[in-house]
Amino acid sequence: MGMIHIDLFATLDLVGQAPGDPDEDPDGFPFGGWQAPVFDETVGRHVGAGLEGMDALLLGRRTYDIFAAFWPNQADGVDGGIATLFNSVPKYVASRGNPDLGWTGSTRLGPDLVSAVRELRDRHEHVHVIGSLNLVQTLLRERLFDRLDLWVFPLMLGVGKKVFDDGVVPANLTLLEPPVASSTGAVLLRYGLGAGTPGTGDMRREDRGAGSD
Repeated sequence: MGMIHIDLFATLDLVGQAPGDPDEDPDGFPFGGWQAPVFDETVGRHVGAGLEGMDALLLGRRTYDIFAAFWPNQADGVDGGIATLFNSVPKYVASRGNPDLGWTGSTRLGPDLVSAVRELRDRHEHVHVIGSLNLVQTLLRERLFDRLDLWVFPLMLGVGKKVFDDGVVPANLTLLEPPVASSTGAVLLRYGLGAGTPGTGDMRREDRGAGSD
């Protein structure tokens, strides 16, 4: 069975809306393109490495439209080969409507999104979900992901759509590797979906720190 990877860029207050371009989301959001000033070589290198092995993209409608307007117009080799990768792999779009899917290799998923994503797991090895915050809420609610790459940038915006909004259900996550920090203060947190739900304890107990110095 393949893996579903969620790749997210967020501020310290976990806003994930419109990180890449001032015109990405014109509906009253004042900080479009907030990621650009704090994106450095370290971030770019690790983002590219995290996409190695990707054989499909799963996107929400709005993110798909943004990508479809940009990536087909980029030359091969741009951004460390990301343009070539994105243009070559199958693209799957979660949409309630009938979008114009002009980007080569694009397919609209059926109305039963959960079943459709499970089928993608059987068809592909590494399916990546980038941005697509509404879609992410469904994947979080259904625990339908295997790895979460969360880049947290040293900004607080105070407004905007959050990466963890209406879809979160109680879940344990496992840190897969030590965090990576960039020169601008961005931090990569790479988690896998753990077993069970969060437990509780009593910090007043004398043995609360048993096993540690």
